[in-house]
This record gives sequence, structure tokens and C-alpha cells, in this order.
Amino acid sequence: MAMKIRLARGGSKKRPFYRIVATDSRMPRDGRFLEKLGTYNPLLPKDSEDRIKMDVERVKHWLSEGAQPTDRVARFLEAAGVIEKKTRSNPDKAKPGKKAQERADERASKAAAAAEASAAPAEEAAAEETAE
Repeated sequence: MAMKIRLARGGSKKRPFYRIVATDSRMPRDGRFLEKLGTYNPLLPKDSEDRIKMDVERVKHWLSEGAQPTDRVARFLEAAGVIEKKTRSNPDKAKPGKKAQERADERASKAAAAAEASAAPAEEAAAEETAE
């Protein structure tokens, strides 16, 4: 049986609240689970102690049984020091899209043209002053 440690959503519309659960991976997200391991309330501030609560001993038990945490739960476990931090590499995430790059290039070329135009009259004025 493929076990997962994942989030099961609760709460009302636009007011999410999650339970951290150990479940069979074939079960629906909010469906049957084997054990509730903790809670996660994303509406609380990040420095709040009540934002994430877990029973670390039970989480370690399920990990030893072969349960795989989802990405979000793995981040919680890394922050709690239960599992080692993985290196994630997504270098394209920070790059702007194609249209944004085109707009930036266009802005840069306009700025360069404006700088050349403003530099040319200043050079001519300097040349006139030295000629007098």
C-alpha cells in the first residue's frame, strides 16, 4: 500500500484550514485517512506557533513505515528538523516571461536612445563654449 503524508483541506470557502494526515495515496484529498498527524492554518502569521502543529513522533513512525510526504509537508518537516533539507533547483522560476522580456528590451532601447539624444546637445554646448 502506497502511503502518503499530505494535507487534507477543511474550513469554509476562502478560509482554508488543513489537517496533516497519513493516508493511502489512492484515497481522495479530503477522504478517508489513517491518522491525523497535525494541523496547518495558512491564515495565521508565519511567525505564529499555532500556524503548524505536528505530532513529530507519529510523523517519524509513518516515515519509517515508508510513507512519502508531499512537497508542502516535506517543507514543514524540513523546518521542524525531522528530515534533511533537499536542494531544489528551478532556475527559470525567477525569469520573466517572453512578453515581459520584450517590454524590458524595448524600454532599455528607448532609454539608450534618450540618453544619446540628451548627451549630444550637451556635447555641442560644450564645444561652443570652448570655441568662444
